[in-house]
Amino acid sequence: MTHLSVEMLAADAAEPITSAGHAQLGIAVLAGIAVIVLLISRFKLHAFLSLIIGSLVLGAVAGAPLDKAIASFSAGLGTTVAGTGVLIALGAVLGKLLADSGGADQIVDTILARAGGRAMPWAMVLIAGIVGLPIFFEVGIVLLIPVVLLVAKRGNFSLMRIGIPALAGLSVMHGLIPPHPGPLVAVDAVGANLGITLALGVVVAVPTAIIAGPVFSRYAARWVDIHPPEQMLHTPGDAADSPAGRTGDGLQKRPGFGITVATVLLPVVMMLAKALVDIVVDDPEHTVQRVFDVVGSPLIALLTAVVVGMFTLGRAAGFTRGRTAATVERSLAPIAGVLLIVGAGGGFKQTLVDAGVGQMILDVSKGWHISTLLLAWLIAVAIRLATGSATVATISAAGLVAPLAAELSSTHGALLVLAIGAGSLFFSHVNDAGFWLVKEYFGMNVGQTLKTWSVMETLISVVGIVCVLLLSLVL
Repeated sequence: MTHLSVEMLAADAAEPITSAGHAQLGIAVLAGIAVIVLLISRFKLHAFLSLIIGSLVLGAVAGAPLDKAIASFSAGLGTTVAGTGVLIALGAVLGKLLADSGGADQIVDTILARAGGRAMPWAMVLIAGIVGLPIFFEVGIVLLIPVVLLVAKRGNFSLMRIGIPALAGLSVMHGLIPPHPGPLVAVDAVGANLGITLALGVVVAVPTAIIAGPVFSRYAARWVDIHPPEQMLHTPGDAADSPAGRTGDGLQKRPGFGITVATVLLPVVMMLAKALVDIVVDDPEHTVQRVFDVVGSPLIALLTAVVVGMFTLGRAAGFTRGRTAATVERSLAPIAGVLLIVGAGGGFKQTLVDAGVGQMILDVSKGWHISTLLLAWLIAVAIRLATGSATVATISAAGLVAPLAAELSSTHGALLVLAIGAGSLFFSHVNDAGFWLVKEYFGMNVGQTLKTWSVMETLISVVGIVCVLLLSLVL
């Protein structure tokens, strides 16, 4: 689809697709979400297809002509992929370079070498936070689980004492910090400032990860006292996808700790610099601000980090040009499903918006004595519990509450994104793929997974919204 056709379609879909009343719209939303939940959880249909069907059901129940519903969905999908697809791809490339070069191993080994017994849970949440910054949650789990199991085995720790901090660090990054897909889409949907969202996201993420990680792991280790499953300790990884030094492909060198951390944090620093200049200069026509608007844009920041990483990570590990090209190519295939789900989620969001659901929530909530931030969190929680997907919950909730962001300041717009992100992590259970991933890797049964992983996710969500509400009082 060309850029022109996307604009034309968006313009066509900008008109409300239905004039249904609040009651009919409410039923339409429930029907659409119910169809998505049923298809994903009961019939195991891919979330991409489920979101398409759910969007069409929503439009039909709302009384929209089918062609208008299709146009709304297509416009939302195109706009979402155009706005976040390239960023997700660049983040995947950077994460793959970090993994294949051995940079992630270097970060892990350096921090663990300096951490004592009592400091180990704190070291694990720090490792997960740094490693989880540029890579997806599932990739982070696969990358860190061997380290978690090995540390627990060698140090004779309860697996929960080491594992929960690592999972908390990864999950907080996934739900609250750009450039992860959910926060990026929410930023775009509510028109928030990315730099401010990133800065405040770090402020919220630190105490949240500490409480849900090292602190909670003390109790989780008492509730579920298990040790690393032997069958997972010696499982060989895929040589094509393992970090350098583990693959046996002759690459023994690894990039240094300092340069690896600097490469991972480079896009964060660039985006934060833009946010700082926006606050200090506050003149869109000023040369300095215009320069940083380019330098600190997510596209340029992530692209710069990827290009720099090819040298600081790839070349340092002894990658040839062909090996670097292969690493980049392998990084893109696994994210196809993520891009499709995110795009379809954007289409569902646009169908909600064009049906007038956002305006309906705005009208209905006028008489409520409830914070906009708390309302956004509750909506995200409901969708998360129903669908099991943090990304779907974030995208859908952002579309529903977007009209509420119109009168918010840039700071509170960023807090709205964080409230949605926190809500999207609430109580992971059996309809969440992450639940089963953690259960199998740690060798737990369903009950043990609920008492540890699910409670940890709930803690992240609750502590996150509390921090957001506290920040809203002082900012």
